[in-house]
Amino acid sequence: MPLLAEPAPRTRRRRIRTLAVCGLAALLSLAVRAFDAHYRFFDMVIYHDAIRWWSNGGELYDYAAPVRGELGFTYPPFAAFVLTPVARVPAETAGWLNAAGSVLALTVVLAVLVAPIAARHGRPLRSLLVVAVPLALCTEPVRQTLGFGQVNLWLFALVLLDLLVLSRGGSRWAGIGIGVATAIKLTPGLFIVYLLVTGQWRAARTAAVTTAGLTAGAFLLAPAESLRYFGDLLWQTDRVGTAAALTNQSLTGLLARAAGTDSAPAGWWLGCCLVVLVVGLHRARLAHAAGDELTAYTLTGLTANLVSPVSWTHHLVFLPVAVLILADVAARRRDPLPAVAALLVYALSVVSPIWLAPAGVDGVRALLLENTFTLLLVGLVGLLPWRAAQDGGSTAARTAAATVSTATARSRSRSASTSDRPIARATTASPS
Repeated sequence: MPLLAEPAPRTRRRRIRTLAVCGLAALLSLAVRAFDAHYRFFDMVIYHDAIRWWSNGGELYDYAAPVRGELGFTYPPFAAFVLTPVARVPAETAGWLNAAGSVLALTVVLAVLVAPIAARHGRPLRSLLVVAVPLALCTEPVRQTLGFGQVNLWLFALVLLDLLVLSRGGSRWAGIGIGVATAIKLTPGLFIVYLLVTGQWRAARTAAVTTAGLTAGAFLLAPAESLRYFGDLLWQTDRVGTAAALTNQSLTGLLARAAGTDSAPAGWWLGCCLVVLVVGLHRARLAHAAGDELTAYTLTGLTANLVSPVSWTHHLVFLPVAVLILADVAARRRDPLPAVAALLVYALSVVSPIWLAPAGVDGVRALLLENTFTLLLVGLVGLLPWRAAQDGGSTAARTAAATVSTATARSRSRSASTSDRPIARATTASPS
């Protein structure tokens, strides 16, 4: 008999997992140091100082940070009230707290999105989530949101959890998340238009009333700031930078760069926006009719990025969701084309070719590099597939099926151990 017995398979797996976690922690610490040195929570510092300036008696929109053209607070007054707690702590602390909360919000959303895929393939949710979260963190929109101290992932979570939790459950509060997001930052208002286009009247009413109520409340508390913002500053789109800025990947940015001017030609911009709005909302309506609400929301989010006067790369948080949808379509249909598309969208989202564009050089190559994300958004709005019933049913239906299966297994287990207990019955909700 050997002095040292071979470790059991379970023990070996535990050791391997421990080593993997330690290695990941070491890599994460190095990544955080490099990350912190590069971004320094640039936007959060501005918001932090602007709100502190306001709290000390200054005018909110008069604050100008001594960086890059004296940038200031750019959100509606309601957002300033929401962000007031960040002024109570040092700016760096606020940035790290925001980053931690944003990662948690992203993880919750991905858990809900990945759960039906894990159930369909018989995989534990943790095994997919431990891959999905780091992959999403590597993409340009997510890493810049965290690095700059932006709120995009909070708004992303408000909108998607409204869909994934409230709307599918038939809650009378469906739409409230969209309403709150729109009151903080106006761009999510296109989701209210989507709800109207798809005939989701109660959710649209809830979203609109929520936005109006929160905005009105902010007006009562800060009337001067509200009048100034909605009457003047809202229309000064160049206040946050020129439309031709490389990181502005909306249609405005593409047209301005193509024209070689600081702003986009108004006629071209209005015409292109109209076409994109019609196509994007029409395809979102078709996806909704097919039962794929997630793709419908994603199409709406990508459309909003295109038609917004300014869409910085950290605003494009629906790109990772588009990758997930393409990968799921490829798995359901066993079609390599969506799989290739998913890999392409993900690779571009990570590499971010706009930073490879040569400065001051014209030509097709420069135009393609400078407008990588704009062209990608246009392609996704026009071509992103939805999961129809024949592809395996809606995500909601699969989630319900997984819930039924789990509940049934648990009830059988309880029945076998205690025969006098009633067997729990699981009820499925009809897919949206």
